[in-house]
Amino acid sequence: MLKHIVMVNFNDREKVKELSVKFQSKLMGLVKKIPELKQMEVGLNINTKPSAFDLVLMANFDDETGLNIYRNHPDHKKVLGFMKDSVDKTAVVDYYFE
Repeated sequence: MLKHIVMVNFNDREKVKELSVKFQSKLMGLVKKIPELKQMEVGLNINTKPSAFDLVLMANFDDETGLNIYRNHPDHKKVLGFMKDSVDKTAVVDYYFE
């Protein structure tokens, strides 16, 4: 299995909670729309350290082919388009696990 992790920081610090909840809902909606997406968890940060990110997405795929289908899926691209003006920075890690 392949794990895809994305951490997100939003640029509007006063709307972090609102944006996090909105994007959590939109991301979780992809599970029913993209068969290659085997499992997804979206967590909202509770850590107050300045180095902490606002939101984390963890998704499982069978392999890189499934991940690439997800990345290019029209519904995923819609979510990315919706997020683009709200995101300050991201960090991504993809790895295989048993």
